Parts: sequence; C-alpha cells; structure tokens
Amino acid sequence: MDWNDTPEQSAFRQEVRTFIDKKVPPRYQRDARGFGSRYDWMEDRKDADPEARRVSQEWVDALGEKRWVAPHWPKEYGGAGLSPMEQFIYKQEMTIAEVPQGLPAGASMLGPTLIIHGTEEQKKEHLPKLLSGEVVWAQGYSEPEAGSDLAALKTRAVRDGDDYVVNGQKIWTSGGHFADWLFVLVRTDPEAPKHRGVSFVLMNKTTPGITVRPLVNMADEHHFNETFFDNVRVPVSNRVGEENRGWYVGMTLLDFERSNITGAVAARREITRLIDYAKGAGAEQSRISALPSVRDALTDRYIESEVMYNFSLRIISIQARGMVPNYEASVSKTFGSELAQRVANTGVKAFGLYANVWDDESSRAAMGAGPTKSYVRSVSATIASGTSEIQRGIIATRGLGLPRG
Repeated sequence: MDWNDTPEQSAFRQEVRTFIDKKVPPRYQRDARGFGSRYDWMEDRKDADPEARRVSQEWVDALGEKRWVAPHWPKEYGGAGLSPMEQFIYKQEMTIAEVPQGLPAGASMLGPTLIIHGTEEQKKEHLPKLLSGEVVWAQGYSEPEAGSDLAALKTRAVRDGDDYVVNGQKIWTSGGHFADWLFVLVRTDPEAPKHRGVSFVLMNKTTPGITVRPLVNMADEHHFNETFFDNVRVPVSNRVGEENRGWYVGMTLLDFERSNITGAVAARREITRLIDYAKGAGAEQSRISALPSVRDALTDRYIESEVMYNFSLRIISIQARGMVPNYEASVSKTFGSELAQRVANTGVKAFGLYANVWDDESSRAAMGAGPTKSYVRSVSATIASGTSEIQRGIIATRGLGLPRG
C-alpha cells in the first residue's frame, strides 16, 4: 500500500488548505474559538446576535462556492462529485484545522439517502434548501427502549387519509435543538416482523405535537435531546421509499457514516497536544517525567492512533474500488471509540490530582480542564452510533463467519 498522495491528490490537498487559510471566518478559526465544535455553525445560525448569524451564512456561502457543503454528492444535485479519496482528504484537512464542516446529519447522511430513495419532488424540495443552509436536519432513530436494538422501535405511525398520525418518543436527538426538520423511523405495521414494519418519514419540526427537550450530559453540555410526538400529522408524501420498507432506507443512510477519519485525526491531535503541554506550560503539573507507566501509555496511544488512521485508509480504499465496507467499518468504529476513551483516560492520568479541577478558568486546571472534560465526555463513545457490543456482533457474523445466537 502506498501511503503517499498521488500528484493529483497532493494538489487537491493544497487546494483545501488554501481554502481554509483564506475563507474560514475568524470566529471559526482555532486561535479564536479554542478547540471548536462541529455544532458551531448550527448554533450560530439561530443565535440572537445578528453578527453570529451573518458569519454562519458567510461560512456556508464559502463552502457553497466550492460545492463543499456536500462534497460527496453528485454534481447534478449540487455536490462536488469528489472521489472517495478526495472526500477522505477533504475531511482530514478540515478536521485538522478544526473548522465546522457544514451539515453533519443533512449533507452527510440524509442528502445521499434522498438521492437514492427519494422522489423527484422530495429531491427538488429538500436538497437545495439543505445546500443553502436554509434548513438543518436531525436524526430521529433511537428510543428509550430501542437503542442498540433499533428495529425494536415503537414510535407508531397510523395512516389517516393522506397523513400519518405519529405518536411516540425518540432520544439522543443530536443537534435537535438547532434543527428545522427531522428524519424519523416509525412503525407503520406493528404485526409485521420488526425489521419489516418500519417506514422512513420526514417531519417539519414546527408541526404541532412535536416537542424537543434538552438532555444535558455529564460534562454539563447540551448536544442532544429527547423528542416527543403527540398526534403529529405527517403527509404520506413525506415518506421516503415504500411503506414498511423504511428499514432499508435507514440502513442506506447509515452506510454514509463510514471512514471515521475525523476520529483518527482527533485522537492524534489530543495526544500531540497533551505531550506538548506536558513538556511546556504544564511541566509542573504533569507526571509524565516521573512515571514510566504514563510515558508508556502515551506511546501506546500514539501507536494506536496510527492504527486507527490505517483503519480509515483501509475503508476509504474499499470505497474507492466501488465497494461498500461492512464489518470493516465496525472494526474501525469499535477501535476508534475505545481509543477515544483510552486517550481521555491517559490524559487524566498524566496530570494526577490536577485532573480533578473542572473549572477551565482555574490556574490549577491542566490544559484548561480539557483532559478532564474529555474523560467525562468519552463515557458515551462506545454507545453512540452503535454500541461496541453490536459492532462486535457484526464483526463476528459478517467478518469471521461465526454463527448467530
């Protein structure tokens, strides 16, 4: 395998870097906003401050000029039509720069799904508004009793003329408080086998009966929500794909969450920051020099981040050959989420009792309490986007050919 860019890939990488240098607004640059967040843009577009709203639109417009709001979409639908390797390079460079990459749920997942399964009317209505930043989407999949076993979902949709009447609850709706629309899996046939009685529908969040309530995580942050549906009327025309065949539409959508290059870059970034800080401003707080076990752990994490990067390269290489990664993506997801937890754990160990300081303004806080908060955030890493248990089941049955049960 050749780890080096081809001349064409090298030129494209430089194009992305030049774009970042020239077009990223100061508000989204690393030195102005700290470590950044993928929710910056979505938060700003709803901000009470008109300047925040202006900058958010400026960023989307800049991406739009390059067709990079949805770089992986075909050109005929407003995307850039980038090859899988170009997409990989684009995401890698944007993640290294820590700038908002646009629309995590809408452009990355829903858009390609509509292109494959949507009607022409649905494409005309939703794709342009997604590309322009006019509409932001959130995902309604998990439920309180149907997380890892998603097919056990109970949110019910009953046909009433030209509408479905939807009742139920979703949980962990990431970015739901910023979103304008939701794409939701609902049960339309409770008598059918659980994978065959599901439909995929689109909902305007302003529809009467939809309530989004915040869920604040252990790090005292609000990224996800619980969403309630009380006799919500959804036009049948908002169903994507066939009735009771929505499971296959939903799984198509999840196929677009694959390479995890962002996870590999983030792991390497956190390790490098930790080492630099421990050798510099945090030398007196750090236990790296005193404890060989901490140095060994840091070495292991660095090597593991390289392994993670190569998992990502493997997946994008599969996609570049026109194939769909399956168990390989589960291997990458499992390794990546568990690596994130190990990196956070090592960061806390590196600073001992200083890692107990939560206040990021405190002079005693190591790295502005970054490792401490990462440690708390990382608890959910092996649950979100498919638990490690589920991923190991996929690896066992599809990768190793082991029997089910």
